[in-house]
Amino acid sequence: MNTQQPHDAVLLIEAVEALVQGNALQAGADSQQSPQKIDGIFIDCTFGRGGHSKELLSRLSDSAQLLAFDKDPQAIKVAQQLAQQDPRFSIVHESFSQLEQEVKERGWVGEISGVLMDLGVSSPQLDQAERGFSFMQDGPLDMRMNSSQGSTAADWIANTKEEDMVFVFKAYGEERYAKRIAHAICKQRGEQAITRTKQLANIIAEAHPRWEKHKHPATRCFQAIRIAVNSELDDLKAVLEQSLAVLKTGGRLVAISFHSLEDRIVKQFIRDQEQGKDFPAGLPITEDMIERRMKKVGKFVKAGEDELARNNRARSAVMRVAEKLA
Repeated sequence: MNTQQPHDAVLLIEAVEALVQGNALQAGADSQQSPQKIDGIFIDCTFGRGGHSKELLSRLSDSAQLLAFDKDPQAIKVAQQLAQQDPRFSIVHESFSQLEQEVKERGWVGEISGVLMDLGVSSPQLDQAERGFSFMQDGPLDMRMNSSQGSTAADWIANTKEEDMVFVFKAYGEERYAKRIAHAICKQRGEQAITRTKQLANIIAEAHPRWEKHKHPATRCFQAIRIAVNSELDDLKAVLEQSLAVLKTGGRLVAISFHSLEDRIVKQFIRDQEQGKDFPAGLPITEDMIERRMKKVGKFVKAGEDELARNNRARSAVMRVAEKLA
């Protein structure tokens, strides 16, 4: 039996405000007055259960458009219902790494007003044991965002070389005992197939020599496997570049990350676009040669006390905002 938390969109108001604020300012709206309806074309890269999309639609004019992406078939069902209710909204059942292709097909390149990314795994995915994301409930070792295609976590465990497993646990999970844990997994899979979440979690727990307070010893490895199975970091790097290609001048990128690897990629991307081209020291250059493509908007944002009291899954969320310059 599943104990499901309602899926509360993290940093809901903060993210939507950041997304539309630049467009409102461009339209000449007074930020002290009641918010006006915003025109433009927006992208929600991770529909989830539609929290951010619905809030954004409430701020948009009748002529605006919102295109959303999601891999999860369950999320797509919710999104299709919203699409039937609101003609401004449409959904694509694909990874957000297909962003630029979908925008090109619609003739919207260079016209996008804002791109929102709410990264990581959603509460419904964690809460449903049959999805295999959580070590807290026993279920099949799946972990696919799109449960209708691709290799499962069980496939990954069965077929990944030990040295590659060590790399993934270190790089994607920042697990200091990666070598010891990978060896234990590979030894066990030689004796019996590893197909259940609890089974894997127990192997990791037994191999882990030092448990962190208030953190299950399998946390980091489960995160790493999920990232590997779903190509999450590769997709993130791809969509960041693509978002820059499709945004209009003044359009905004809003990214919410839930672990340090995601946040580091987002932060570095924005920094690189702010700094522009890298020239050899001493070379005489002009400002226009640097080609700065984005500017950071404000400082990073974290959930406030009220939100944390309602939703403890917001505790690790970090939101960063950038605006396209040219």
